[in-house]
Amino acid sequence: MTFTYVIEHMEEDETTPKSLPPWVELEYAHMIMLAGINGRVEFTHLSHNSSSSLDARLASINEPSASYHVHTQSVMELLEQNNISITRVCLLDPKAQTVLAPEDGKIFDHFLFGGILGDDPPRDRTSELRQLGFPSRQLGSMQMTTDTALAVTKRVIDDKVQLNAIPYVDFPTITFNAKESVEMPFRYIVNGKEPVLPPGMRELLHEDLNKSVIF
Repeated sequence: MTFTYVIEHMEEDETTPKSLPPWVELEYAHMIMLAGINGRVEFTHLSHNSSSSLDARLASINEPSASYHVHTQSVMELLEQNNISITRVCLLDPKAQTVLAPEDGKIFDHFLFGGILGDDPPRDRTSELRQLGFPSRQLGSMQMTTDTALAVTKRVIDDKVQLNAIPYVDFPTITFNAKESVEMPFRYIVNGKEPVLPPGMRELLHEDLNKSVIF
């Protein structure tokens, strides 16, 4: 079965030519790599400026990746346009009562995420999607970045790995050199001893850290 991952963009545009913050572009680009070559990713609810910017960024990726489409329509408009019932769509919601399991791949073929950078502390912006009535599942109590949540969902429903069998690291410290490091306030999938970050994210974090230094 082909699974579709829907990212409802919920960030405000920046007042820059690209509109999207570099963090968002890196996470969204990572998502189409994480979804696998048999997956599909739908980015919804973007402005015209941000959709053009994201389309150009995703088209530049040379890694094996999922098919994707960038939309200005909302997820509800997209579902209506394609005659897809919300009963086929699972909202990944930290407040859901039921944990995502491999068997959910037989119930749902669309998985919906709020396309937001994780807030610390969380602001529960998923509530805007919760109110629309989607069936929901959760990925545990620890907050994840949106690309991590997609990767975890893919492993559970497509690769049939139990949620608690996925290797994680919580609040990892990203070390740049002997004097510079930053702690990330989220849960990540771990590869060996390193958290799985979007390509380019480590460099962006270091750049941001340097910008914050006051001389």
